[in-house]
Amino acid sequence: MKKRNVFLIAALAAALCLSGCGKDSEEASSEIQDITVEAEDIPAPDGTEESSEPEEEVFVDDEEAPGEGYVRSSLTNQWVKEEIADSRPIAVMMPTDSVAQPQYAIGSAGILYEIMEEGQISRQMAIIEGWQDIEKIGNIRSVRHYYIPVGMEWDSIIVHFGGPFYCDSWVERPEVNNITGTHTGNSKASPGSEAFFRSNDKKAPHNAYTSGEKLTSAIEKQNYDKNHRSQYWVADHFKFTNASHPNTLEDYSDASRAAKIDLSGVFPVTLTSLEYNEEEGVYYKNLHKAKQIDQLTGEQLTFSNVIIQMTDSKPLDDHDYQDFYMKDSGKPGYFCTKGKMIPITWTKTSDYAPTKYYDMDGNEIVLNTGKTYIAVAQSGTKPIFE
Repeated sequence: MKKRNVFLIAALAAALCLSGCGKDSEEASSEIQDITVEAEDIPAPDGTEESSEPEEEVFVDDEEAPGEGYVRSSLTNQWVKEEIADSRPIAVMMPTDSVAQPQYAIGSAGILYEIMEEGQISRQMAIIEGWQDIEKIGNIRSVRHYYIPVGMEWDSIIVHFGGPFYCDSWVERPEVNNITGTHTGNSKASPGSEAFFRSNDKKAPHNAYTSGEKLTSAIEKQNYDKNHRSQYWVADHFKFTNASHPNTLEDYSDASRAAKIDLSGVFPVTLTSLEYNEEEGVYYKNLHKAKQIDQLTGEQLTFSNVIIQMTDSKPLDDHDYQDFYMKDSGKPGYFCTKGKMIPITWTKTSDYAPTKYYDMDGNEIVLNTGKTYIAVAQSGTKPIFE
């Protein structure tokens, strides 16, 4: 894969500068067995010698690689082992229903998407790298067809529990690799269904789980590529800044305060919101007016970056199944980081192409190192920033 370099940026006066749900088929599945499971850079110089020359101001990346064989993650810009960065992430479908909370391993998502579905409730897709050793992942629910190109742009293996027939033409594509607990729509195949198990901590359909070990076995059985496929993978998906030069949005004249992000107008059932913690420099996420917790760690979900992607959509039938236009150009949105917000636009040109986000001058936005939450909001809805 394409390795990221650690840049030494020198601000010199005479030098050059080196310039980032209705009922799903999952409920009727008999393909998994009920099982009782217990819940569970470069260092700054030490000193300078006396000199008559003007003192140089040198900016360095204050996050050195922890050892040999580490590279920057394309998802978060954090240091990960090279084999993790080379391997394909999983894109896991998880519910937002109040009775389905909390989930296991959702806090491991480098990117977390939330998109509306039928019934005025949202669903989540967690893009997780380094998933191979995670003991419990889920609960897992069905996919919607507009989530699939989201997972595709990360060259991920999509992990879900069936879905409506609108997904058939997507999951039947040979290059779309999916692991599912039951067949999708009219499709007869359920690749990797042996990877799922149920526990007694929640009622069906909210008690289906998997693990890194089970997924690895299922992926091998399906002969899916474990490492990124060069024809589908774009390593420079996002543009990041290093930790010594955080993007505070202070250089933007159109920046405004966003210490609180209220998405209740976007997701009226879950009432999703985020609140900025200035001391830690991250946003804490809430769901149903409560902390959204990862059951695996007991910790609330946090994000360095928040993107709200305004997206055109339409209902497909009388059951309110939706269609979101995930491929589009020049559509509006918002980028929040460090307690501030700027208006942006977004463009996605093909299924596997990364969604790119731009400021109002047409420059690609620069994300801060860390996790990113992306709310795909229906055009016409209104997020509130305070």
